[in-house]
Amino acid sequence: MIGFFYGMIIVFASLMESHSMRPTHKSFLQWGKEALFVFILLIGTSTVFGQTHIQIEIKSKKTSLPIEGVTVSLLRSTKFLKIGKTDKDGQFQTDITVSSEVKLTCVEVGFESFERSFEVVGDSMSFKIEMRPERVQEVTEVVIKATGAVDTVFQSSRLSVEDFEVLDNGNLILLTYPKRLAKGSEIQLYDGYKVLNSFAVPGRAEHLEKDFRGNVHVICKDRVFTVLPEKSNIQIAQLEKDYFYRYIAPILDTNGNELYFTDFASNYPEFSFWKYDQVDSIYDKFRTIRDDLMMELYRAEYKWVDVRTKLWAKNLEYETGIDAEIWVGANYFTQSVYYKELYSPFFKVNDELFVFDYYSEKLYRHDVSGQLKDSVDIDHHLNKKETGWKSHLLQDKANGNVYAWYEKAGTSFLGKVNLKTGEIRELYQLNFKYLEKIEVHNNAVYYVYRPFESPQKKFLYKERLPKGFTSKI
Repeated sequence: MIGFFYGMIIVFASLMESHSMRPTHKSFLQWGKEALFVFILLIGTSTVFGQTHIQIEIKSKKTSLPIEGVTVSLLRSTKFLKIGKTDKDGQFQTDITVSSEVKLTCVEVGFESFERSFEVVGDSMSFKIEMRPERVQEVTEVVIKATGAVDTVFQSSRLSVEDFEVLDNGNLILLTYPKRLAKGSEIQLYDGYKVLNSFAVPGRAEHLEKDFRGNVHVICKDRVFTVLPEKSNIQIAQLEKDYFYRYIAPILDTNGNELYFTDFASNYPEFSFWKYDQVDSIYDKFRTIRDDLMMELYRAEYKWVDVRTKLWAKNLEYETGIDAEIWVGANYFTQSVYYKELYSPFFKVNDELFVFDYYSEKLYRHDVSGQLKDSVDIDHHLNKKETGWKSHLLQDKANGNVYAWYEKAGTSFLGKVNLKTGEIRELYQLNFKYLEKIEVHNNAVYYVYRPFESPQKKFLYKERLPKGFTSKI
């Protein structure tokens, strides 16, 4: 800041020298305009390129002692800027480069969560936070059920849970139905204790999907509804299904003005990850995924089809420029038992992008510009029959941890993936068998379950993961 004001003095002195010592009214006004323009320009430049150092100190309000291991998150809108944990002195420090409102959240087991929004100003900002211990009647159950006991989050004698999504504030969007999903369904906005609002889905609902902004969409047979919760109310907006899957679903995440998206198609054994700069309108491909064996079989299908089908494919090739082999593979080979859709998950953690390429058996780490930083070998997906690998990874958005889902003889296990080495050294066994959907949020596992051959409706359950198991890498 001293350098800034020193620069201002030099600018003003230069402007004075460019005018006479006794300026006319016109020249004085001109000088004032020039000075104001330079002042605004310098302030704008300082705001855009300035970096603010954030220092946070957290203590217990009851004992005044520092709290180690508190998960500290800095968010702009719904996107994480920084995530980390406090050290043994209860301190967390980081640098951010935004000049807008930022939301600070602090979460730790045994303490009430802390939230605060603030405007980023100046070169440095410091916060001293006192977290309140949870009340005894609230903490007791958490302590008992911390590492293995099951909480029933939602149960009903009338409704079954088909699908769910956990929102950033901890509330849940539930897709429920009374008898059969195809015969009618309802959306519930649920805070973990009571239903805040609900509405009947005006269509044949299939499942829920959350987009890159955190908005939840109800996917129906012929259209899509966006669920927009506002406190205890729900608003819905209708979208065309083609529009949703063409322009919204492919977007995976954002970083300021940059979008990360994929051109994945379920009927083709190759796709790529792209970065799009919204300011410069520049596309950049930073990773391509391809199953070589599947592609060979895919194209070879053309050799075995009848002549009429080959003529049909050749005509399409002349019209579109797409190989006849691809037309046959997409329409015939994908219907066989030999074809498997590609699975290559993408995760953004802080300022890094992680791509799991199971076909080259590599975990690639890129920076936010898409440049490759590192890669490691991975093998947690091998020997699927022995390990029970479900070809599914989950990310806890609250802390960035990534988990692999395994199932053996109906029993589900979660393994935390070390993003530095690609290894899984520990598995956590969930209590119930044959779980239908799993999601991890804030160190807790949510899932839908109904006991085998039971008249019970499908309920939503939660298990809290052991703290050491989910600690940030």
